[in-house]
Amino acid sequence: MTISTEADIAAGLAALRAADVRLEAVIERAGTVPLRRRQGGLAGLVAIIVGQQVSRASADAILARLAVEIAVDSAPAILAASDEAFRRAGMSRPKQQTLLAVAQAIETGSLDFRRIGAAPAEAAIAELVAVRGIGPWTAECYLLFCGGHPDVFPAGDLALQVAVGHAFGLASRPTARDVSTLAAAWSPHRSVAARLFWSYYAAVTRRDAVPIAGAAA
Repeated sequence: MTISTEADIAAGLAALRAADVRLEAVIERAGTVPLRRRQGGLAGLVAIIVGQQVSRASADAILARLAVEIAVDSAPAILAASDEAFRRAGMSRPKQQTLLAVAQAIETGSLDFRRIGAAPAEAAIAELVAVRGIGPWTAECYLLFCGGHPDVFPAGDLALQVAVGHAFGLASRPTARDVSTLAAAWSPHRSVAARLFWSYYAAVTRRDAVPIAGAAA
């Protein structure tokens, strides 16, 4: 099963509501929980890499400029791009190096999006994080937003940590390990739970922290 439609989100929320009574108030406060699926493959991974550690507005602007400079769905085009093209787009050097590593891995066959799409989450994450510059957060967000995987919760995401801490009245922001432990109770619907807490974060802070550039609502 993949998360592909608004109906999948609704079903996941119903299951979460039934599984954890604490989420009733979270669901009410969060309001609409968008699907936010986007194109998979190289272009989708590029968007997530661009969105690392910058605001959503900045990520959208950088991605738009990058798409003018480089065909972001083409590994050969990324490998052939000049340093100046990345600079004009506003890409940092580390992110440029990550994109080049991704493109090189695609060219050598060590990164295969069809293989990732058919693999269990743990195997898919392992293949992604084997690429230099890609960590668990990036891999998890790719599976969640681009792969439609139903049971991924990026516990290292700052906004999710803040949202979970606020929702449960914790005295301090929980660690990634703390959040991962809490989220285990929401399996096999953790991807909907992540979307729920991003929506909750937006409702509480009035800021959209969904970590993917160009994501559809």
